[in-house]
Amino acid sequence: MRAPASTYRLQIRRSFTLFDAAEKVTYLKSLGVDWVYLSPILTAEQGSDHGYDVTDPASMDPERGGPEGLLALSKAAREHGMGVLVDIVPNHVGVATPAQNPWWWSLLKEGKGSPYAEAFDVDWDLGGGKIRLPMLGSGDDLDKLEIKDGELRYYDHRFPLAEGTYSEGDSPQEVHSRQHYELIDWRRADAELNYRRFFAVTTLAGIRVEVPQVFEEAHAEVGRWFKEGLVDGLRVDHPDGLADPAGYLRWLKDLSGGAYVLVEKILEPGEVLPSEFACEGTTGYDALADVDRVFIDPAGEAPLDALDAKLRDSDAPADYAEMIRGTKRMIADGILRSEVLRLARLVPESYGLSVEQAADAIAEIIAAFPVYRTYLPTGAEILKEACESAAAHRPDLEVAVGTLLPLLLDPANPIAVRFQQTSGMVMAKGVEDTAFYRYTRLGTLTEVGAEPTEFAVGPEEFHHRMLRRQQELPLSMTTMSTHDTKRSEDARARISVIAELPQEWTETLNTLRELAPIPDGPYENLLWQAIIGAWPASRERLQGYAEKAAREAGNSTKWTDPDEAFESKVKAAVDAVFDDSRVAKVVEDFVARIDACSASNSVSAKLVQLTMPGVPDVYQGSEFWERSLTDPDNRRPVDFARLQEELAKLDAGTLPASGTDTSKLLITSRALRLRRDRPELFQGYTPVTASGAAAGHLLAFHRGDESAPGALTLATRLPAGLAAGGGWRDTAVDLPVDMRDELTGAAYGAGTVSVADVLGTYPVALLVPADGEQA
Repeated sequence: MRAPASTYRLQIRRSFTLFDAAEKVTYLKSLGVDWVYLSPILTAEQGSDHGYDVTDPASMDPERGGPEGLLALSKAAREHGMGVLVDIVPNHVGVATPAQNPWWWSLLKEGKGSPYAEAFDVDWDLGGGKIRLPMLGSGDDLDKLEIKDGELRYYDHRFPLAEGTYSEGDSPQEVHSRQHYELIDWRRADAELNYRRFFAVTTLAGIRVEVPQVFEEAHAEVGRWFKEGLVDGLRVDHPDGLADPAGYLRWLKDLSGGAYVLVEKILEPGEVLPSEFACEGTTGYDALADVDRVFIDPAGEAPLDALDAKLRDSDAPADYAEMIRGTKRMIADGILRSEVLRLARLVPESYGLSVEQAADAIAEIIAAFPVYRTYLPTGAEILKEACESAAAHRPDLEVAVGTLLPLLLDPANPIAVRFQQTSGMVMAKGVEDTAFYRYTRLGTLTEVGAEPTEFAVGPEEFHHRMLRRQQELPLSMTTMSTHDTKRSEDARARISVIAELPQEWTETLNTLRELAPIPDGPYENLLWQAIIGAWPASRERLQGYAEKAAREAGNSTKWTDPDEAFESKVKAAVDAVFDDSRVAKVVEDFVARIDACSASNSVSAKLVQLTMPGVPDVYQGSEFWERSLTDPDNRRPVDFARLQEELAKLDAGTLPASGTDTSKLLITSRALRLRRDRPELFQGYTPVTASGAAAGHLLAFHRGDESAPGALTLATRLPAGLAAGGGWRDTAVDLPVDMRDELTGAAYGAGTVSVADVLGTYPVALLVPADGEQA
């Protein structure tokens, strides 16, 4: 199996096609990238900017370049000795525009008689033989239906007519009643939908790739990529939604000829990938959480907890465990109620539970779940513990929970299969998309794949985790930014400085709250941290984030029921950053105060990620400062022309000043080139301990093995504390051999060297044995 030394994620879309990507291969090769990593490229909803709403898995998206575009990109990659990794979406398809999805169109037209009926996960009995489509603005909107060009129309929405269901003179309402689908009020979807979705998105319908015929048809085009040598590996989106993830991955390995495969899997603390998963690892959120936390000052936890308590008018900070139990239960009782009820209907009547009783118990078990899902029989103990927790929390449900447990433990039982698919949905919506916007003491902590109650990680624990990664998942991806991160890497690096300066942040936040008040203290903390992290940013970007964050939190306003008075306060606060010189000064002064520290955090985290065990990914454009917020902000166009121009200057010998975006480009390019061109320097992992007064501010590790010396990474931790303590002073490290810094070209003899000398130019150094060629 061929595996990448590194990857570079590109967002392929109408405005940046596969042909555009092919033109960037030369730059990526020069940057040091080994494989090009593509977002989904199968045919998706027209105009989709992300491609996760695939409408025809049997074809490549013409808007994204089509098969000719992939051929061009693959050819360019091959000419430069590079591989291609592609993101695929097996869990669901896009159904927002039925006419664009031939599978869905057939299902709506032919119902259970459709050749694609088996592909979709529909509870026909609940709908009386019909599939429910939550499309109507209200239940009274049936009178707005019309028949046009042999189709049923509702405003701009088009639906097929079953054969023989329309005669001249029939009313649209009569015709609608004869179809295999029923248009319903969109508000009924929460509790009455009868097809599986991706989370709570009704325009993304789940498909059953556990059925061999469905798998084969959904992956025919993917199989062609490997048969024709166009692609080298796959990233699998949301495998937790599948009925049988392990079985799916085995089939995918066979289809691809044993190619490199990664899964988008969020691992909770202590959780490991199931041994039966035929893949090389995850997409790197677990690595991101570890790297972030080693650059956070643990001393900041108590004062930031105190601030959080004050903002909540409470004697104590937010109880995260209780918070997520509540938000998950809210989701299970709310936007995912239909999935919970479907589970409840699978409980045999002989078990003596009504549908409502079963649903109540199931929702409580899911709310107590500590991980996204189990993979029975793997995870049976987790399920048992969740049931115990649910019964303890709700003693009135103890009998119901005990009744359900044997059913949920049986891997062959349909309720157990569907429960495993559902628990992850509730976790994602209740935690990532709700609690992460409510638990606001430090924004860095609430990132996808992270455990927010773990405030910081010391070097010793970090090294322990890296050793385990080297031993168990050496080919798993590492990342710092993705299309899904709530805040990109350099926004988080800046926010992390707050943990070193909690009192200054408290004073700054108090001033901002006085000048531009919003009646939700925890939300104010979230918003102002985000503004600081992203600054400078446009009004449009910050207003978009502020609205999304407030509605996702759901405390003071909601997507389905916006509070206009509250949102006007939010909008005014963001406007004040641009229109009120007093607010602008507070923001700009605090950013200036922490700018050098945040830059140190940024390049330190980047170098650690690029050189630690695993396959490092660079998200498009993040070789410069990447201070984006949540999507769609993190999918903005990249100025590749400037990147290429600045890289050429670096290669001509220009050494950029520390703290500039070109210094990050230098560090990224030199680390990537070294990973690609000198793989023998990255075969092991050994923690390196410094001596001296500021030893705790250095994170260092050696990537050589017993047979030969390797690359040595040195990175600065907690830079504000380092400066306040008088700098590096007598801090030193021992070098095993004569070494040279790949960033500056400086040479150092074997033995003890001063850290102040090695890190005199940048907060980081990448040392290699002096006998090698410079990258």
